[in-house]
Amino acid sequence: MEVFYYLLFGGLVAAVAAMELGKTRKDRVAISSAFSSFRNNFLLVYSLMMAGDWLQDPYVYYLYIQYGFNKGDIGRLFIAGFGSSMLFGTIVASLADKQGRKSACVTYCITYILSCMTKHSPDYKVLMVGRILAGISTSLLFSAFESWLVAEHNKRGFEPQWLSVTFSKAILLGNGLIAIVSGLFATLLIENLELDPVLPFDAAACFLAIGMAIILSSWSENYGDPSESNDLIAQFNDEKIALLGAIQSLFEGSMYTVAFLYAPALSPNDEEIPRVFIFATFVLSSMLGSSIASRLMTHATLKVESYMRIVFLISAFTLLLPIVSNHPLCKVTAYLLEAASCSLVFVSSKPVSAYFGRPL
Repeated sequence: MEVFYYLLFGGLVAAVAAMELGKTRKDRVAISSAFSSFRNNFLLVYSLMMAGDWLQDPYVYYLYIQYGFNKGDIGRLFIAGFGSSMLFGTIVASLADKQGRKSACVTYCITYILSCMTKHSPDYKVLMVGRILAGISTSLLFSAFESWLVAEHNKRGFEPQWLSVTFSKAILLGNGLIAIVSGLFATLLIENLELDPVLPFDAAACFLAIGMAIILSSWSENYGDPSESNDLIAQFNDEKIALLGAIQSLFEGSMYTVAFLYAPALSPNDEEIPRVFIFATFVLSSMLGSSIASRLMTHATLKVESYMRIVFLISAFTLLLPIVSNHPLCKVTAYLLEAASCSLVFVSSKPVSAYFGRPL
């Protein structure tokens, strides 16, 4: 089975490389040096933020197992994190608009560093607090940074179509290369060097601290338009915003379910599995989805709404595969297709979200 994962990893590397190297001159967008500098600064910060997140991902479940908790206990910890993100996600964007998006990004760094620190304690209540902080951090990561980017991009007068270039590279780099490198680094610490399983969380805190220093030294503050109502009820009175929020929530609900269940599904009896290579294949599949999305978005005649319906249908079908067959290969195939679908949805929906003033 391990040979299959290695072959799959190599095949996905080749596919992603072919997609990126195969871009024609038409697919590439001419950009100014000022925008290039601005984009690179954001991508550096975003990569550090994502490294802080991805370093933890492969070993959260593993750490809880090491502390002696059963699947029910671990499930409640995960639910607390998702519930926290759900509750605070409805207000953090409005607060960021009022208090400042740069400040919200700094708050993300602080709350996530505190969450990493709680991993040193085997106490269930302390770990629960850490999951709640992680949920708040997740809400900030996927709202404040994008809101700051959109506002700063527009304030500096850059071309609107360049925004999708930044989003595409952020997904490809932050959710792709950084995720793989972070997973390999975490494995080096835990499995190869046989060090304390909490070390990846300490490393994550260090990356977050470096990113926070760059934000404080190089980012300017921006706010939401005070003439627009940021009240939650007022936002949902707009039918388009309510529908977009519902679509994102329903899709991400299925995504987070897979994120929690894929490890026990592939290892029902807690047998050893190549966690990092499985994780890396998911990331590569996500990168492939991002490359496909960037290609689709370059076609002016092709609307996001037209192909997103197909992506959602494919995603729904893939989640049925593990029900139809309990074979590990079928499960892995389903999870890989789901990872690609996630990137397609995220990259394609970000410019749509930006149309409404902030990503939802």
